[in-house]
Amino acid sequence: MKVQELLRELKVAALAALALLILLCGVYPLVVWGITQVAFPGQANGSLIKVKGRVIGSALLAQNFKGPQYFHPRPSAAGDAGYDGTSSGGSNLGPLSQKLNDQVKERVEKYLTENNLPPGTLVPADAVTASASGLDPHISLPNAALQAARVARARKLSEDQLKGLMEKYTQGPDLGFLGEPGVNVLWLNLALDALTAK
Repeated sequence: MKVQELLRELKVAALAALALLILLCGVYPLVVWGITQVAFPGQANGSLIKVKGRVIGSALLAQNFKGPQYFHPRPSAAGDAGYDGTSSGGSNLGPLSQKLNDQVKERVEKYLTENNLPPGTLVPADAVTASASGLDPHISLPNAALQAARVARARKLSEDQLKGLMEKYTQGPDLGFLGEPGVNVLWLNLALDALTAK
């Protein structure tokens, strides 16, 4: 191969690489960003929830609600204290792990006690195990139903009022068939705060 042919091929390769760099690292991301900002601005910007002009969270991330007046989210293994968006991840403990078994037993006892449930009550798995991300904002319908009596007592509301709110903030399976319906804890707790503030 002659030097001129080699230089010509190097020039073509360099121009092709530059064109692809501009197209795939510049034009394409800008087009996708522009489409999402027009078609799905809320989702594209993190599904942030604002109350009185202040961002208080995202509908996509769990927060650690404490106190009897709130529905509690799934346990979290994200970060040392849990619910840390910068440390998303599970515990990676397997079903044969003694540490996981001890955690689940402890969480079951705590769940039964805080919800004033009799010993032997079946506790939903999502009430005592963390999600893979540690930040799942949803709880199962059985989990929400078992917490409803505690929340109703603490807020002096009827369980029927709570059931109506739970239904309102229940989201169906992804794409209509993937997974189970779940209640978004952040939206539900914000609605409860707004209701009892009145």
